Amino acid sequence: MSKKEIGIYIIKKILLFLASIFLLSVIVFYISRLAPGDPLVSYYGERVEKMSPEEHDWAMEKLGLNESVSVQYVKWLSNAFHGEFGISYKYKMDVLEVISGRVGNTMLLGGIGFVLIFTLALLLGILCAWHEEKWLDKIICQVGTVTSCIPEFWFSLVLILFFAVELHILPSSGAYTIGKEKDIADRIQHLILPVTVVVMGHLWYYAYMIRNTILEEVRADYVLLAKSKGLTKNKILFRHCLRNIIPSYLSIMAISVPHILGGTYIVETVFSYPGLGTLAYESARYKDYNLLMVLCILTGIVVVVCNMIAQTINERIDPRIRQ
Repeated sequence: MSKKEIGIYIIKKILLFLASIFLLSVIVFYISRLAPGDPLVSYYGERVEKMSPEEHDWAMEKLGLNESVSVQYVKWLSNAFHGEFGISYKYKMDVLEVISGRVGNTMLLGGIGFVLIFTLALLLGILCAWHEEKWLDKIICQVGTVTSCIPEFWFSLVLILFFAVELHILPSSGAYTIGKEKDIADRIQHLILPVTVVVMGHLWYYAYMIRNTILEEVRADYVLLAKSKGLTKNKILFRHCLRNIIPSYLSIMAISVPHILGGTYIVETVFSYPGLGTLAYESARYKDYNLLMVLCILTGIVVVVCNMIAQTINERIDPRIRQ
């Protein structure tokens, strides 16, 4: 590609990114405000029930909720361009401050889960491809299929019941014990069950994809040529096939980020883990509009960027799909 083509390509990607985030913000803004429920409950709590109609109208005007949805969106968008995303109705503080206190926990849980998933998925994929159609491959495929069908929230409850309630060896909720936020061992204990659910919920799905990708490579014409030259199965698989599937492997990793992130959000909610997933659930439940908007946009940015990275990798692999 020439420099001009690269420049046009980058501009198209940026415009597509901005259009996607804009459309997401419009959809989330309108749907959240048209959904049933009173956002004042999040800000004022039970006092809302004792408010007179005049007080209720005054409270709505104070929070800027008395105007039409379109006017509210224009004002929100204008403030967002200046880095002002409003306050959280529930926490009574700037939404960016609320998120900054939780994002580290989600990155820790999701990051560890992501690394474990793709490390183990690659190892399982290689093992199954090496023993294709043999008893070990069949057993792993059967067990993996069963585990991938188990709902994450149900598996979480089972682990809590067994390890926290019955055996009392692992904590059932939170990111750390109160007063021990700097205790690494305590944090690891709180991560064991959530990480286990995140990994088990996604491991076989990606291991199976990697297994099939390796097998497709093994059946390529150059492998037959390598065999005819006397190269061993070990050399063919590890020196040639694995090297050739790396772009596809990276593409799968990029595509998987939104999928794993969604699973992490569910796990956080079940384990009351103080991350973005729990925060997103609370903001939707309590009509905390400003907090919900920022969380949805942040998640949308991650999804769009990861999809663009995956598409770029695929275009490098096969230039025919480039638009």
